[in-house]
Amino acid sequence: MKFAHAVFVAIHCLMAAMFTLCAMGLLWIAGSKGWAAFQNGLGPDEMFKLVEALGVLAASVVALQIAQTILEEEVVRDTHISGPTRVRRFLSRFMVVLVVALAVEALITIFKASVEHEVMLNASLLIGAVGVLLAGWGVFVHLNTSAEKLEPEAMEDAKSEDDKVQGDK
Repeated sequence: MKFAHAVFVAIHCLMAAMFTLCAMGLLWIAGSKGWAAFQNGLGPDEMFKLVEALGVLAASVVALQIAQTILEEEVVRDTHISGPTRVRRFLSRFMVVLVVALAVEALITIFKASVEHEVMLNASLLIGAVGVLLAGWGVFVHLNTSAEKLEPEAMEDAKSEDDKVQGDK
């Protein structure tokens, strides 16, 4: 069983490395798009290039945050998501990344909608999706907090895992 566990840890490390490489590639692309916009004199057309660069940059942040979450949760902490505290904290990390990425994409779509009116529906749907995700996340956290009170030892376990990660920094 220890061998299987070591294989899973190695796979998680590989996945985190691949997400990090993708984040660096996206960062490079965003930088290239931004630099090209600056070189062209920042006219009206360049605004959209900069907004596109922001979208790619947001995707880079998402990839990097996923890599960090995989490393911290699956490799450093070596946790098993079983208690309500661990589930809430793990999902909250993911939801922050997802909501921010969707919100940035919605803003980019709004910029595009200022020129191309047919994408206004897409922007509205994205903003609605962000609102629904935030509301659902809030309900989940509220309900999960009640479950945490039933298992106070799970909160202590999560805090000790935090000390393990913070001790490495």
